[in-house]
Formats: sequence, structure tokens, C-alpha cells
Amino acid sequence: MLETILLVILSLANRMFKPCVIIPVYNHPEKIKSVIDRISRDGFPTIIVDDGCLEPCKGIVAELAATEPNILLLRFDVNRGKGAAVCDGLRAALDQGYTHALQVDADGQHDLGDIRKFMDIAEQHPASVVTGVRIAKNAPRGRRLGRKLTDVWVWINTLSFSIKDSMCGYRLYPLSSTVALIDKVKICERMDFDTDILVRLCWENLDIRQIKTRVIYDDNISSHFDILNDNVRISRMHAKLFFGMLMRLPLLLMRWRRPAN
Repeated sequence: MLETILLVILSLANRMFKPCVIIPVYNHPEKIKSVIDRISRDGFPTIIVDDGCLEPCKGIVAELAATEPNILLLRFDVNRGKGAAVCDGLRAALDQGYTHALQVDADGQHDLGDIRKFMDIAEQHPASVVTGVRIAKNAPRGRRLGRKLTDVWVWINTLSFSIKDSMCGYRLYPLSSTVALIDKVKICERMDFDTDILVRLCWENLDIRQIKTRVIYDDNISSHFDILNDNVRISRMHAKLFFGMLMRLPLLLMRWRRPAN
């Protein structure tokens, strides 16, 4: 009898926390295999979203999905943007029965040794978003400046200083609440995605927990950031979020009284 009760409790606990990893991929053939290999060591199932990859990256992700039993491949013929790819991955993860999804970049910049830290915090706080705060002393000056400007706008648009790094793409989402949001509101689909969804999750009153994580900047890691077009998109996003903040102003003034995590 006691054994049966313990099995039921264990089964319920497993249902409460069933995580996976989501990797949006667009032409990182030199890095994607090593990223997958590192994640596989921790035993987490992975959803790769091929966002219109060209060869040889297209073939590499197809081979990985064919040979690794823990990989689900979503494939799109046209590149639609990081945000669109992540949103499709989040919906697929929920459909597959997962409760949480860790977003990881395909370019090898994230310290994958921290995956367990994200998972442990999420298991202890299953309703929370767990997001990285980048430690990157060698980051290019332009990126550091852009991050600081975005941080200021995020503080304004959330009426809070609690979010330390809204542009970090190393992040774990509780799937039910996150998918409910992306099905309700159109989220930005390109490099403006990470900030947009995090501010909106704040507006939804989700708890946000943050951990420091190392980011690797390397001349051999190519960037898909379009300096002109993506900066225009990010500026447009901040303006849209500002007017959204004004509409929520009374609620936000009452709400943001809790200490940062």
C-alpha cells in the first residue's frame, strides 16, 4: 500500500516538472552538433527548430534528429526569425506533454554547464520564468551599449528594476502560461523577441528568477543580428511596449512592490 502511494506521488511530481530544451537554428553548422552533444550529456529531450537553414546546416540537423532518439525536429523552409522559431518550439513542447522548456542558442555562446542550474530553480519554482543574466566582459562595445539602452526601456516599461538582462536568450519558460500568452498576443518574431516576451510575462504577473551565466564571445561565432533592421525593430518594440505600459499604469503601480529575485 505504501509503495503504491509513493509511486502515485512520484508520478504526480514527474507531471509537474517535465522539461525539455528548445534550440532555434539558422545556419550554425560549425556549432550545432557540439551544442546538441553537450545537452545530450545531461539527458534532456531537445526540440530543434530549423528556421529555414541552408546546407550544410540543414543536413546536419536532419542527421542529428535521425540518429538521436531524444530529438524532435521542426523544419521550416523559409527563415522567419528567432522569435517565431521559439514560439513554434514552445507550442510543440506543450503538445508533447512537457511542462517547461529551456531556450538555448545554437551558436555556442551559452555556457551549457549551467543547464542544471536553470532546471533546479524551475523545479523548485515551477510557475516562474528563469532567465540568464550574462557575464560577458569581452562583449563588443556596441552590444554592451545596446543592452544598457534596452535595460533602461525595460525598467520604464515594467516600472521595475527587477529585470537585469532582458536580451539574454538563455531562458527557461513554464509552458502553460507562456503558450497562453503567445496565443493571446502577437510577440515580436526576430531579435526583439527575448525582450518583448519577458516584459509581457512581467505584465502577466509571472515571477521572474534570474541567474548569472557566462556568455562566450568568439570571432568564430557568426551573428545574425542585422545592425540596421534589428535596431529599428527593437526601437519599434520599445515604443509599443511603452504605450502598453501606459494602458496598464494603475495596475503596475500597485503591483511592483515585491523585491527582486
